[in-house]
Amino acid sequence: MHPSQARKLIVAGVLLAFVFLWAIPAAANFIIDYNWWKEVGQVDTWVKMLWYGIAPVSVGTVLAFIALWVAHARGISFAGVRQPDYRLYSRLAPVGLALVAILFALASVDYWTVMRFFGSRQITILADAWKDPVFSRPLPFYLFSLPFYSQVLGFVFVLAILCALVFWATARGWQLFERFRFHREHLIRSPGTLDFEPRTLLLPGAGRTGFLRTIAVILLLGLAAWFFLGNYELLFNSHAFMTGADYVDAKITLPLRWFLIAATLGAIPLAWTGRYKKTIFLVASVFVLQLIVPGIIRAVYVRPNEISIERPYIERHIQATTVAFGLDRNTTEQPFAPSSQAAIDPAQDSVLLDNVRLWDLRAYGATITQIQALRPYYTFPDADVDRYFINGRIKQVLVSAREIDVNQLSAEASQSWINPRFIYTHGFGAVVSDVNKITPDGLPVLLIENAPPEIKAPGFKLTRPEIYYGEKTQDPVFVHTAREEFDYPSGDQNKYSTYQGTGGFPVGSLLLKGAAAISEGEPNILFTSYLTGESRMMIHRRVQDRLEHVASFLLWDHDPYLVLTDDGRLVWMADGYTTSLSHPYSATLPVAGSDEGANYIRNAVKATVDAYTGKVSLYVFDPSDPIIQVYEQLFPKLFQPASEMPADLRRHARYPEVLFRAQAEAYRTFHMRDAQVFYNKEDIWDIARNLFGQSGQPEPVQPTYIVATLPGEKEPEFLMILPFTPRGKDNLIGWMAARCDGDKLGTLIFYQLSKQQLMYGPMQIESRIDQDQNISKDLTLWNQQGSHVLRGNIIALPVTNGFLYVESIYIQATEARMPQLKKVVLAIGDRLIYRDTFEQAFAELTGNSAPAKPAVAAASTAAPASAAGAPAAKGQELPALAERLRRMREEAEGLARELETLEKEAGKK
Repeated sequence: MHPSQARKLIVAGVLLAFVFLWAIPAAANFIIDYNWWKEVGQVDTWVKMLWYGIAPVSVGTVLAFIALWVAHARGISFAGVRQPDYRLYSRLAPVGLALVAILFALASVDYWTVMRFFGSRQITILADAWKDPVFSRPLPFYLFSLPFYSQVLGFVFVLAILCALVFWATARGWQLFERFRFHREHLIRSPGTLDFEPRTLLLPGAGRTGFLRTIAVILLLGLAAWFFLGNYELLFNSHAFMTGADYVDAKITLPLRWFLIAATLGAIPLAWTGRYKKTIFLVASVFVLQLIVPGIIRAVYVRPNEISIERPYIERHIQATTVAFGLDRNTTEQPFAPSSQAAIDPAQDSVLLDNVRLWDLRAYGATITQIQALRPYYTFPDADVDRYFINGRIKQVLVSAREIDVNQLSAEASQSWINPRFIYTHGFGAVVSDVNKITPDGLPVLLIENAPPEIKAPGFKLTRPEIYYGEKTQDPVFVHTAREEFDYPSGDQNKYSTYQGTGGFPVGSLLLKGAAAISEGEPNILFTSYLTGESRMMIHRRVQDRLEHVASFLLWDHDPYLVLTDDGRLVWMADGYTTSLSHPYSATLPVAGSDEGANYIRNAVKATVDAYTGKVSLYVFDPSDPIIQVYEQLFPKLFQPASEMPADLRRHARYPEVLFRAQAEAYRTFHMRDAQVFYNKEDIWDIARNLFGQSGQPEPVQPTYIVATLPGEKEPEFLMILPFTPRGKDNLIGWMAARCDGDKLGTLIFYQLSKQQLMYGPMQIESRIDQDQNISKDLTLWNQQGSHVLRGNIIALPVTNGFLYVESIYIQATEARMPQLKKVVLAIGDRLIYRDTFEQAFAELTGNSAPAKPAVAAASTAAPASAAGAPAAKGQELPALAERLRRMREEAEGLARELETLEKEAGKK
């Protein structure tokens, strides 16, 4: 074999091996992806995503290749070279240009921007929709059109520069090559004539060619278009006191930019005639002018009269931010006039009092993990607040899913490849507890507990407790295999079962086994004997990961919550948001889950994921949002209207915390509607603070779900509330409430307090707690006896003419994380009550006997028979007697503590 042929075979073999090694994993991933999208019933959506990802880049590649090929051909012609004389070069040049075109298209084309633009062509813009006050453009122009035009312009502009470089490199490269060949042949007669110097890179006469003159004209047109689109960017300028175009931008910079555009277009004849220096001088001089003049006007004219001149522009900023964060939709502002003598009406506030959440979520999670985990590998990733209707009354509860964390398996079990993939495949059941009841040991009263589930309250049903899709799941797992799956522990043995649902996709064939083995990098999948013809493979089991895989273009809430349906299934619900940084004049504010924040947000979608089958459903709850309208156009089979959500799930839809926090952040500043007040930040608010945890460091109050009756309303409802205080102060100045039930879902109410009336805020209540001698002595004592104190978040509850503050105090042993509810603090007006239970504190606060439903539940649900037959007179006397004995005991304890203090002081002397 000839050496040249051997080299060709080696090169071909290396290339083939490279392609083979790339193609097999790609094909395996493609097969797995197809089957997963088939499992969720969205193959059409997947195909569209592939098409939207390939088509724009392909078009960009073809256009770039044509332009580069023309530039290359012009360079060859300018150099005077006959390309057919160099066959190897003729073969390699197109390959190199194609590679450059592909890389350029991949780097410069954002297919999401392209497809959103084309999807927006079919949405309807209402006549009364928001338009910017400068150019009168609707919001979709800034969300979809402007980014697309900017991308196209950048593509053309950079491609023109790249073509000029290809022309120069080709022409000058061949010129130098021909000169080098000539001098190599005549080296003796012309030594040293190829010494390199900067002039060597010059291409004499190129500026007079039609090709480069055309490139120059294209660059000038692109520059003029860039200046034109830059006019719209003025609406996003950031100033010390606002976002958007201010007086100087609108009255000085904008006219100068039009002058700059005219100068750039006027320079085109100069460029076409080859007068490049005059072209550069004309454009550069006007560009420098539009940079210098606005600064002079701002310093000399605007700064001394800023508030009066900038007033209309500040008002635009306030109005745009209000619209962008949805503070103008379904919102009302109401005065709230609390009374200094505020009191609780047990009859009117009965539902509120029956739903006071005594358990802080963080303390509750640690306690539930200790008393309901059952085995070390069980975990409760989260606890969620929700409401259910029990005996016709709304009831607030805490719901936690019991999931398996395979990382907590024993060392022996975790070493086996089989255990985490075939046996420990799912969690089991959920724990539901009452929010305002505790056992005599200071633990939560459970309405659903243990495994198998034991239901101890009416209104709940749980027929399918297995959790294959959750918040703490591993991938992949294989179900319906030759091995039974662990269900739950029963005494010293375990119960097992076989999956009977439709979750996952079939993986019984040799092709799918091989694809799964390659995709997961696990050869055991191919060789195990446990996979049968009916076996299924489950991937993307974590709820947030599953939703992000289905609709990665939405921002998904990091905290899905579990719902028990009427037929006893467990279903996860999660909120999806559309966000943007492209709303003119709107302030950019932090949004949980988004690194850059957003200046526009909508809770456009609510999703459900079945915990057993993994079925995903996306429901559009804000059809007026232009972003979700575009995605509905692009993926018509992915979304369903909100009206199609099942009624038993719709009852559990709620106002999302991420949106609520973003709106609270906006409202604390943008409730100031007067431009001068806003400019001086005279009335800016803060989110109220409280103390939490062992360290007792101040931190912002968390948004709180409660069941209450709003002022002026008659029916109790599920709400999310958050209090505000003035900047730098701790008294209450306002609070916001988001409604969650029925047609009221999405409604915001802002209650504003009079600035002339002082009402204690959460931090002031915390100070009063710290200053109370009895409380501080107890806290000091408990922190010194092998335990430490945890202070729950203070909850501000709206009651008749005021607020009731509730804070729970827990004790946690140093060696074990199981907080126990030890004390409850109630505060209203000037009164502060500190007792063992909410029942006792409430009785003292109202001066009445205990509520009909006790806050402390007995360890057993069965009441002694003798209690039922007790005489009525004794039943009436016992509470009063118990109250007197309690007070006497507390007085005695106080005297004992004072005596102990005096003895210590006497001992020191």
